[in-house]
Amino acid sequence: MNLMDDLATVAEDSARGGFFLISGTAISTVILAISAILIGNVLGEKLYGQYTLALVVPQLLYLFADFGINQGIIRFTSSLRVKGEKYRLKKIVKYGLMLKTITGIIIFAVNFALSDWFASQILQRPDLAFQVRLASTGILFQVIFITATSAFVGLDRAEYNAVSTNIQSISKTIIQIALILLGLGVTGAVIGHVASFAVGAAVGLSILFVILRGKEETNGDHEIGKVLKTLVRYGAPLYVSLLLVGFIPAYQNIILAIFTTDADIGNFRAAQNFAMLLTVIAVPITTALLPAFSKLDSSTIQEIKAFFKLSNKYTTMLIVPLTILLIIYSTAIIQIIYPGKFASAPLFLATYCLLYFLVGLGYLTLTSFYNGLGETRISMIIGLITFMLLAILSPVLTSAYGVLGLIVAFLIGSAAGTIYGSYTARRQFHIEFDAASLAKTYLVSIVSAFPSVLMLRLVPSPFVNLVAGGFLYLLIYATLVPLAKVVSVHELQMAEAITQKIPLLNFIARPIFQYEQKLLKFKQEPRANRSLRSIGEK
Repeated sequence: MNLMDDLATVAEDSARGGFFLISGTAISTVILAISAILIGNVLGEKLYGQYTLALVVPQLLYLFADFGINQGIIRFTSSLRVKGEKYRLKKIVKYGLMLKTITGIIIFAVNFALSDWFASQILQRPDLAFQVRLASTGILFQVIFITATSAFVGLDRAEYNAVSTNIQSISKTIIQIALILLGLGVTGAVIGHVASFAVGAAVGLSILFVILRGKEETNGDHEIGKVLKTLVRYGAPLYVSLLLVGFIPAYQNIILAIFTTDADIGNFRAAQNFAMLLTVIAVPITTALLPAFSKLDSSTIQEIKAFFKLSNKYTTMLIVPLTILLIIYSTAIIQIIYPGKFASAPLFLATYCLLYFLVGLGYLTLTSFYNGLGETRISMIIGLITFMLLAILSPVLTSAYGVLGLIVAFLIGSAAGTIYGSYTARRQFHIEFDAASLAKTYLVSIVSAFPSVLMLRLVPSPFVNLVAGGFLYLLIYATLVPLAKVVSVHELQMAEAITQKIPLLNFIARPIFQYEQKLLKFKQEPRANRSLRSIGEK
């Protein structure tokens, strides 16, 4: 099998897994968005901010339950599946889940026992002690749920990740809305949050049991130490990175609790809810790329370089235009969803979205690249750089500029970490970025926005602007991409071939690919030939 065949095979697997992850996450996010919209409108800015704060400590402590095990499960199950060592899959998942469950129980106990202290000293809101204690009960369920869904990705059964995630989201929406309408307010929202993870964990474990049942195992559990040692050795540096990066949202909320009001926190949370529209695509991409790079672990450096260059290019082509769309229509989105409320959210949303302009430098691909190759130490350094700058700058900038200062601190930290990761990839692994195509992607994305921005000034209706302007932007972008030669005919044909194995994705993407291929062929055809053909047709 030649280089392109190898890459095509890996790309097909990644496209399949990525499709289920993106579609599953998209559906889940739509469901959760509906829930967030209803809850935000019913609770209002202040109570919505209190609900956000009630989850801060449990989510912070949850980070200590990982040890990098989830990423280890994805990597090793994917690698073992390719090698045909299926009998070891069950051990990896079984012992990883066991370790995560034990740590989850310990962390739940700590949170439950110290809830009063956390509420008064960390959150500066002693009246939220009961809600913090209530939220702590969800830690164990969340640990099990996330571990099960991670295993589905490594086992190349991402469709079950989508099923479990959507069931969890539906449960959360139904329970939260029902309890809030019954008058339970913030407490009802917290109960719905906890109960949804209980439902998701039960579903995930049940599916996982069915998938792994009957997998051949070698004798005895004496390998437990060896398996856990392998997972922890791989995950330890990664765990530090995940801990630091995962601590960021909790740390941000703590800083906001000290320097801003509940209403400010509510506005920031509302903005983050819509920034999740980009996360819907970003997180599945990074998750799907991890097992993809794991499969290339023992391959030639040429394969790794080619796959990184390809994945980073197409990730940028997907994320950058969506980022610009969200920035342009930040005000319209908030006005439609929260009429007359969350006045500061559009500015927070537009500023926060600037983060995704780092995608061309590898913001969404570098971590998967390093983790897939087992270079978790570098991922740890990236996380450390991001967190240290955030930790230093956040109190200073937030005290001076409020929520905007906090967002700017996060952008600076993320940019520094990404630049370090990009520099290291070039220096140590000779990774190449398709600079010309990336530059054209940013330029085309910006130019495509001009008509939509003009429409904002001419059309008063936020809904018309969002629908018509958004469609116009995407049409212009899809037209300019081939005309600017951001992609080649061969790349479009390869992308179309990869998506053919996923009927729904192929149904959506095929007309776009064919449209762009026709534009490319038309542009490449000599003008004289076009003139002769035109005369012949007449």
